[in-house]
Amino acid sequence: MPDNQLITAQDTATRGGSPDSAVDRVADFYGAYIDAVFDGTDDLGTELRAHYLTQDFQQRLAAWEEVNHADGVLRAQDVPTRWEVRYHDNGAGHLFTTVTLTWGTGPDAGHTVLAVQSDLSTKLISDIEDGA
Repeated sequence: MPDNQLITAQDTATRGGSPDSAVDRVADFYGAYIDAVFDGTDDLGTELRAHYLTQDFQQRLAAWEEVNHADGVLRAQDVPTRWEVRYHDNGAGHLFTTVTLTWGTGPDAGHTVLAVQSDLSTKLISDIEDGA
């Protein structure tokens, strides 16, 4: 490992998931999507959107991005340094997760909280809004 990479306790934590879990799928999407945007692989980000987002939401997201001149998945023009996904609630055929994006490091790091809705029948993300 290069000397300039720091290994943290979080790096050594065991991670897992299940394709049956809508929460895990949101976490998988955000992890892969942020990696793709960070690495500059534009086609992969588009492919991930096609795989994880409903078609209707992809269209609404494109309209949001045109108006706001930002990435609608991240609600920003930059790439976060960390992300975290938590279960929030479910009902009426939907699962709601809270996604917290961290911008920067240390005590001055900023955070964006997003409310992400997934359809339980398909496990696809069907909405992203600014969270509380």
